[in-house]
Amino acid sequence: MPEDRRQVRRVSKTRLLGQGPPRKSRKKLQVIICVLLVELCERFTFFGIVCNMILFCTVKLGYDNYLAATVNLCFIGASTLTPVLVGWFAETCLGRAKVLYLCAALHFFGTAMLPVVAFPFEDFYIDTHHMIHQLEPREQQILFYAGLLAAALGIGGIRAILCPMGAYSLQGYNQHQLLSFFNWFYWLVNLNSTLVFLGIAYIQQSVAKNLGFLIPFTSVLLALIAIHMMRNKLTYKPKKGGSLLTTLGVFLNSFKMCCIHYRHLSGDVASWLDRAKENNGGRYSETHVENVKVLAKLFPLYGLQLLYRACITQIPSGYYIQAMNSNLHLNDVLLPIGAMNVISILPVLLLVPLIEFVTTCFLSVEKTPVPPAKVITLGHICATLSVLVAGLSELQRKAYPLVEQTLSGKVLQVSSMPCLQLAPQYILLGLAEALVTPACSFISFQLTPSHIRGISLHFLTLSYGGGCFLGALILQLVYFLSGGNFYPNIPHYGNLEIFFFILATLMAINTLVFWSLSYRYVDLSVQGKGLTISPLSEKLLRYKACLRFYDTVDRSYTNASIESIL
Repeated sequence: MPEDRRQVRRVSKTRLLGQGPPRKSRKKLQVIICVLLVELCERFTFFGIVCNMILFCTVKLGYDNYLAATVNLCFIGASTLTPVLVGWFAETCLGRAKVLYLCAALHFFGTAMLPVVAFPFEDFYIDTHHMIHQLEPREQQILFYAGLLAAALGIGGIRAILCPMGAYSLQGYNQHQLLSFFNWFYWLVNLNSTLVFLGIAYIQQSVAKNLGFLIPFTSVLLALIAIHMMRNKLTYKPKKGGSLLTTLGVFLNSFKMCCIHYRHLSGDVASWLDRAKENNGGRYSETHVENVKVLAKLFPLYGLQLLYRACITQIPSGYYIQAMNSNLHLNDVLLPIGAMNVISILPVLLLVPLIEFVTTCFLSVEKTPVPPAKVITLGHICATLSVLVAGLSELQRKAYPLVEQTLSGKVLQVSSMPCLQLAPQYILLGLAEALVTPACSFISFQLTPSHIRGISLHFLTLSYGGGCFLGALILQLVYFLSGGNFYPNIPHYGNLEIFFFILATLMAINTLVFWSLSYRYVDLSVQGKGLTISPLSEKLLRYKACLRFYDTVDRSYTNASIESIL
């Protein structure tokens, strides 16, 4: 009997061991499917709000074109910046699980407010005295902005905690594999965006009209269900290696020390950032300062992406207004305005496989592919040409006679020029995006040490979000300086082309500056190496800083201090 029991136990153990790998693979597959579902729902929510916001603001809320474009750009910029800010808040304050549920609640609240604002009360709520009950304009604006702010914070929480770039293990990849990963990653994102734009833009404009804002609300419900089912396995915990506050603190402390001129304490230094080191009288360790010095080499790259991103944001703002005021009929079929954005996505979907094929051919014959810095320069040239072509297209669009066109139940006077004639500017901007975005991510990842790559990608994200706000600022300045003439409410009676020409001039200057600095990012053979110091060395440097500060020569105290550390 004991021998039989032992055999039964051995058989059961072998069965459990045999079931281990399938269970792990099954759970891993469930997590992957859940992440993809959350990512799809998040994209549905974001593009469901963005794709026709200008049309909703102008037709439903009565905004001018410049104000509707500004609101749209600010929402896109806030949704881009919040993943960085919410990720920092989750690490330092509440924790990732609590922040995830808080952002999910904000996301739910925000997407619930938008259908309330867009709901056609005049069609449903009419009392016995034939009085229409509808929201007042002030109440509409409060609910609208509160919903946008809550949705932006919720989107940031989901992107920061569930689907960050750092969740992909890329440490062991070579240069070609890294660039290939970023190309295909953005290719999949744009493929998802294409499907979302085609569906949502048509439903919101032609079928459901204002009730199309129920789509983001429904997608958020699906995302919340997926998050609740796999909440313990979806939360990504990044590696610790610094923070944005520490990086900014090094810059502020260095600037302070340079202003105070503590030369009698710290002496001459090789770099102004070295004044923030503890042994030079600063507040930060040598490790933090050296890592910030590595990141500082990438700041010109980040700064020059601001104006480029301001050009890219013309797709949901200036280009959208052009398309909205053009003839959208194609063989008696009314095209959704958001479908024009798909034209800018198609170059990404077609160019990425071509780039991968050309790169593979270069490597097979042992030739060096085109450096990413030159690819970025070419992308900036495409963006400049796109905005220039947009100005020329605006001149051509105003030459056509006006016709009536019904959008979301309102009759508008628009140009009779077919909207498909605007396709060249969309294609050029799509080419720019296909060339610039993967190459920038690759350079930011390749030229920084492994433990601060997350911070590097955060700064790149901040430049993208800052570019959206820069685009909104340029729009506001051009509008007020021209008295509304360069960004008119009725484009047929204004000079919108001058706004595009101004933006093209600024982008041309930006391209020349980047071309002059691109030599810094050509050589990627040596990755950025930050300084790593043991805790013992850190303490020795701290004691050295104290001795230099007080100008003491007490050798007994020094020896005792070092012995206590050891």
